[in-house]
Amino acid sequence: MNKKLQHIALALIGLLVLNYVANSIYKRFDLTQDKRYTLSEVSESLIDKIDTPLTIHVFLEGDFPAEFKRLQIETRQFLEELQAKNSNIRFRFINPDNIRERLVKRGMMPSQLTVEEDGKLSEAIIFPWAEITYGKKVELISLLPNSIAKTQEAQLQNAVEKLEYSFANALHNVTLKERQKIAVLAGNGELQDIYQYSLLSEVGKKYRLAKFTLDSVANNPQKTLKDLRNYDLAIIAKPTERFTEEEKFTVDQFIANGGKSLWMLDNNYADTDSLYNEGKMLAFPRDLNLTDLLFGYQVRVNNKLIQDLYSAKIPLATGNVGNQTQFQHLNWFYHPLVNGNPNHPITKNVAPVRFRFATQIDTLKGNLKKTPLLVTSVLTKQTGTPNFIELQSIAKEPKENEFASGPQLLAVLLEGNIPSAYKNRIKPFDTPDFKAESTNNKMIVIADGDVGRNQILKGKPHDLSLDKWTGEQFGNKEFLINAIDYLLDDSGLIQLRNKTIQINLLDKQRAFAEKRFWQFINIGIPLVLLALFGFGFNYWRKKKYQ
Repeated sequence: MNKKLQHIALALIGLLVLNYVANSIYKRFDLTQDKRYTLSEVSESLIDKIDTPLTIHVFLEGDFPAEFKRLQIETRQFLEELQAKNSNIRFRFINPDNIRERLVKRGMMPSQLTVEEDGKLSEAIIFPWAEITYGKKVELISLLPNSIAKTQEAQLQNAVEKLEYSFANALHNVTLKERQKIAVLAGNGELQDIYQYSLLSEVGKKYRLAKFTLDSVANNPQKTLKDLRNYDLAIIAKPTERFTEEEKFTVDQFIANGGKSLWMLDNNYADTDSLYNEGKMLAFPRDLNLTDLLFGYQVRVNNKLIQDLYSAKIPLATGNVGNQTQFQHLNWFYHPLVNGNPNHPITKNVAPVRFRFATQIDTLKGNLKKTPLLVTSVLTKQTGTPNFIELQSIAKEPKENEFASGPQLLAVLLEGNIPSAYKNRIKPFDTPDFKAESTNNKMIVIADGDVGRNQILKGKPHDLSLDKWTGEQFGNKEFLINAIDYLLDDSGLIQLRNKTIQINLLDKQRAFAEKRFWQFINIGIPLVLLALFGFGFNYWRKKKYQ
């Protein structure tokens, strides 16, 4: 009896010790092949910053398509991983059915999905959103981001791949104590504010924006340069007036001192409005006096206009029915639709970007790393300027043999030690701390000034992502926001957009076609085996005890 008590006591002590160790030492193991539940160092460093309660509300609860249950499960498992790393993180899944109007007012727009069950199609509406609250800061997260995916399965794949980036980006925003500053350059005929509103209003949610004019360079260049250096990034959006040497030197030294830059340049006068009004226009080169500056950065923006058979549509009046003008949407080859580099976080899974009267970029030899971001299709044609462009040419059947110029580079990323364009030249004005090159800098050059220009609808700026005439969706806004995030990202956060996860989804068509077979496998065979076992057992008993 004493030995029994000893064994019981030892077992109880062992259980207590094991329980204590299990509570003290917590470890999760990711056994998945693609390590989908292993957090990156960037995410872990963001989680470590959370020292007060952070609440996450996820509106993925209720009755919705089976494949999007997978998104719910993946989101829950990811949030459990965050919570395991930091107990200050709390999350809750909420059914949005009774609060739909409130969610829409707060900017959480629903998604309409096509559901296929038993070979029949139906529609379902879900709210794939999450909301993070940290102190007084609130951040919304889209769990079903727009993408170039053609099927819901591919869209789900993209959504799961972006889970860590979406949440890490939101955590970065709510834990950020000081926002980086962006200068929107003015003074050289850049785009008016109303045409940049759609982009900049979104960028302004994360960064501090200010208009910065270079006009003061003429009176006090040293002070202008000093003021510009206080910014982290300069956006140059479609300048139309010539830069002076003093202005160029100011921008050059801003870059040499580590300032990032995003260039959106039109090297030709080509106005769609005059094309509509008069039926034709003269496209001719625009002298911005930037060729030597960009040449120093190992790029050259050419003057030849690019036509691409893969292009966006424009509306044209084709006749009248009664008193109503009839419009038809036709492909306009001077507005290329360009797919992004699928291997770079700026452009991965971004919808095609619409260009308008774009030109082509050449990269020059040098020590800078040059990454193509946006490249046309192979079916392109170059049109030299000056040249007349006639609207009636849209009615002509294109000859494929004329569109044989091959892929054209329209946007490029430059990284590395960017040299000053004035390294071995006379300086336009004296500066005591001239720098010959910047260290580990980044720059993006885009050969279209209208890539970030939103349309105007009823006197108000229209969403840059949508065409007001055709309703077609483009990736312009997402591309430019990703570009800005990449230029200002020193932590590697945006690299999470490149995360790849393989999700094995059910083949619905095959499942429907083989429904009866699998029902028999799952229901019939177990019953047959049970009957055989019963018959065999009965037979064995009779034979043994007869």
